[in-house]
Amino acid sequence: MDVNAYFKTALNGLNDAGNYRVFADLERHSGNFPRATRHREDGSTHDVTVWCSNDYLGMGQNSIVTQAMKNAIDQCGAGAGGTRNISGTNHSHVLLERELADLHGKEAALIFTSGYVSNWAGLGTLGSKIPGCIIYSDALNHASMIEGIRHSRAEKRLWKHNSPEDLDRLLSQDDPDRPKLVAFESVYSMDGDIAPIAEICDVAEKHGAMTYLDEVHGVGLYGPRGGGIAEREGLMDRLTVIEGTLGKAFGVMGGYITASADLIDFVRSFASGFIFTTALPPAIAAGATASIQHLKQSNQERVVHQERVARLRATLDRHGVPHMLNPSHIVPVMVGDAAKCKWISDLLLENYGIYVQPINYPTVPEGTERLRFTPTPLHTDADIDHLVNALNELWSQCALSRAVA
Repeated sequence: MDVNAYFKTALNGLNDAGNYRVFADLERHSGNFPRATRHREDGSTHDVTVWCSNDYLGMGQNSIVTQAMKNAIDQCGAGAGGTRNISGTNHSHVLLERELADLHGKEAALIFTSGYVSNWAGLGTLGSKIPGCIIYSDALNHASMIEGIRHSRAEKRLWKHNSPEDLDRLLSQDDPDRPKLVAFESVYSMDGDIAPIAEICDVAEKHGAMTYLDEVHGVGLYGPRGGGIAEREGLMDRLTVIEGTLGKAFGVMGGYITASADLIDFVRSFASGFIFTTALPPAIAAGATASIQHLKQSNQERVVHQERVARLRATLDRHGVPHMLNPSHIVPVMVGDAAKCKWISDLLLENYGIYVQPINYPTVPEGTERLRFTPTPLHTDADIDHLVNALNELWSQCALSRAVA
C-alpha cells in the first residue's frame, strides 16, 4: 500500500468538502488583545482582530496574571523538573489546587496539563477502577469526555442531549445496585446551550448515581466568584466531580477536577494521565492562581463580557444575520454550507482583518456549519460594527438566507 498516496487522497477529500483545517499564524501583542498580527505564508503580515478566542475575558494578557508568571519564573525557573510524583510538585501547584477546591466548594482538586487530559484521566480512571461502573453520557459531550469513557472500557449509556427524562429512562433500566456515573457539560461550546443541571441532579440522586460536570466553558464567566453555571445556580454541593480548565476564561493553560478528598486521592493514585506526565511549569500555576483569585473578587469582567455579547447579538439582529439563540456567551452565526463557511471566513480574514475560524464537520453535523464568535470585554463598539457590516456584505454576496425579525 502506498500510504503517502492514501494520505494525499484523504486530505484532498477534506479540501474538496471544505473541511480542511488551516491554522492562522498569529502573533498576539501583550496589552493589545484582541488585536494580533497575522503572518502569511509569503512572509507578509497584516493586523487582525481575533473574534474566536477562548481567552474569553482577556485574562491571558491581564497584568496581574503576567506579573505573577514573571515573578514565578524569576523565583523558580522555567519548568517543573519532573512528574508530580518525582520532584515535580512545586508549591505553586499546591496553592493552585487549594484555590480550585475553594472555588468549587470541594475538599480537594487535582491539576492536569489540559482540560482534555483532565477529562480523559478523570473519567477514564473512575470508569475503569470502580467495579461494574456504568457511565451515562450526554449525546453531545466533548471529545475528551468521549475518549475518557472509551478508555475506561466501562459500560456506556448515551442519553439524549439535555434530557433528564431520557436519562431517567436509561437509569431505570439498569441494576439499581451497580455503581453509576452521569457525565455532562454545563455550557456546550458549539451551540452555546446550557444543561438543566438541577433536573439532572434530581434524576441522578433518585437512582443513587454520581455526577461529573464539565464546566470548562463556564468557569470564570458565571457565578458570583466565577465558579461556573453550577455556582450561579447554587448547585455545586450536589455534584460529585466538577471539572474545569485553566486555558479559557482564566487565560493560561491546564485542566483540573475537584471533588471529595478521597475521590481526588483515588484519581491521583491511579490515573496514568496524571502519574506519567511532567507537571505544569510553576509559572503557569502561579498565573492561573492569580487569575482565579482576581476573578473571585472582581465581577467587572463578567458584567462587561455579558454586555458585549448582548450588543453583538442585537447588532446581528438589526442586519438579519442569523445566529443561534442561546443563554450563554457563545454566538454561533449559522451558514449551513461547509464551502461557503470557509469562503466567508477567508474573506473576513483577508479583506476585513477579522479572524474567525469556520466550524465544519465533524465538529458539528453536516448542514449546521457556522462561524463561532466569542465576544470579550475588550471588543469595542467599533469592532462589533465592523464585524457585522462585513458579515452583512458577505451574506448578500453569498445569497444566504436572512433571519426574520
